[in-house]
Amino acid sequence: MNDDVTKKTIEDKLTTIKYNCDSKTHLSVDEDICKTCENRCCTYICPARVYTYDEDKNKINVEYENCLECGACRIACPHGAINWNYPEAKNGVIFKNS
Repeated sequence: MNDDVTKKTIEDKLTTIKYNCDSKTHLSVDEDICKTCENRCCTYICPARVYTYDEDKNKINVEYENCLECGACRIACPHGAINWNYPEAKNGVIFKNS
């Protein structure tokens, strides 16, 4: 195995992913449910850190542009507060070299 690959952090690896960013989000959260959530697992389960919590506003921020489309957030959310769809055709993460 190549030592250069194994020594890279997740942040280093995420910078190598290509995106065609859609102009509208494919992710949304039910803010009322999120305000009552105690563990906010979406903020740490997402490998791309799409979700962050703003304590001052008591709000989950969603940076859909970083989404890897893995679906971990919708599976992990115990309240079903995340509405996740694939981005429109030809948008989102690009997993194949072109």
